[in-house]
Amino acid sequence: MAQSPISAIILAGGAGRRMGGQDKGLVKLHDLPLVVHVLARILPQVDEILISANRNLDDYRALGYPVVMDVTDGFQGPLAGVLAGLHAARHEWVLTVPCDTPLLPADLVQQLVAPLLAGHAEIAVASAGGRAHPAIMVCARRLVDDLDQYLAGGGRAVHGWQARHRTSGVEFADAAAFVNVNQPEDLLRRVD
Repeated sequence: MAQSPISAIILAGGAGRRMGGQDKGLVKLHDLPLVVHVLARILPQVDEILISANRNLDDYRALGYPVVMDVTDGFQGPLAGVLAGLHAARHEWVLTVPCDTPLLPADLVQQLVAPLLAGHAEIAVASAGGRAHPAIMVCARRLVDDLDQYLAGGGRAVHGWQARHRTSGVEFADAAAFVNVNQPEDLLRRVD
């Protein structure tokens, strides 16, 4: 696929409140941590991988990829992980995906970068089944300063930050590919 190089940030820095405080990226699905499932899905699609984590850092580093931490305390949400990743990323285009989405499509990056490379947007967000998935996006690394300002001003909503920029939604046919594991029951009920 002819495209610009892509960095990826796997967002694993949350508090895991709905998972009973467990580190969601390390929760096992089919005997493997969720983050390993996500890695397997995106590794063939990107040129660099970073993992955003705030605890169990040695476990994440053992996966063989650089780990970045939020610069703020208190689990400030996914945008804090995006900010840390944008500062560390080597490439102009950066994919972000949560650590709890183990079924991401094989053409995720290809579909998301199309409107960016065409110059129609600075951010492309995945959507499926009539629902946007704001944390699954490709954005321009040059937006890092604006994201820093947004967070410093108290902004936390991913879609709120995206609305400040030229953003394109990209519809995917398979809504099941975007299932996320938020609670222990989801491991049994929703993900095969």
